Amino acid sequence: MDIRIINPNTTASMTALIGRCAQAAAASGTRITAVSPKMGPASIESHYDEALSVPGILEEIRHGERDGADAYVIACFGDPGLYAARELAHGPVIGIAEAAMHMASLIGNSFSVVTTLERTCGMAWHLAERYGMRHACRNVHASELPVLDLEKPGSNARGIILEACRSALVQDRSECIVLGCAGMADLCEDLTAELGVPVIDGVVAAVKLVEALVGMRLSTSKHGDWARPLPKPYTGLLAPFALA
Repeated sequence: MDIRIINPNTTASMTALIGRCAQAAAASGTRITAVSPKMGPASIESHYDEALSVPGILEEIRHGERDGADAYVIACFGDPGLYAARELAHGPVIGIAEAAMHMASLIGNSFSVVTTLERTCGMAWHLAERYGMRHACRNVHASELPVLDLEKPGSNARGIILEACRSALVQDRSECIVLGCAGMADLCEDLTAELGVPVIDGVVAAVKLVEALVGMRLSTSKHGDWARPLPKPYTGLLAPFALA
């Protein structure tokens, strides 16, 4: 089984970290290929960043289709381009926010999201609403760490995120923590041990879900919303994205 994990930002070191975490959790026989687009933002922390990451994501989906990938994970908590990717891909495509929220709902009646910057909290709330998780999501908390600081020496990212998780559990009386950034994937096991509650990382959650879907021979329905896009001309910089 070949799972293509797309980190929608262009920071190669973060892509490598995501790939390592995914491969460690994958079943034997599952090959993880972690990629990031050649165009787009270095990190995704706004609607503007998300919008401009989507062409690069779709380009990587096209590469995956050419190479015979079985399934895809979009490794950004905003799940950018998820529905468009489903239209292009033959195999299943799962976003990490979608995966983490659904997994959390299976092991607790409530969860809190701990993410990066305050300005992204509204984006996480929108996703909870979209995925039918508004009732289970108690709150979204910002650690006020920029995404790129997660890898920055001396940023004490782990300690800051740990304290944000502790505060969320006390304030929200929630039963699980969902980590709101793919760059936090390597903290999940450590935080679970420290906090004594399940901490869900969307990268691993999405990998396990797509493994299950491929194993069950299930893929995205092409009847209705996620049918393949109709061929038509595209112009300017988007001309190469036109489908035959």
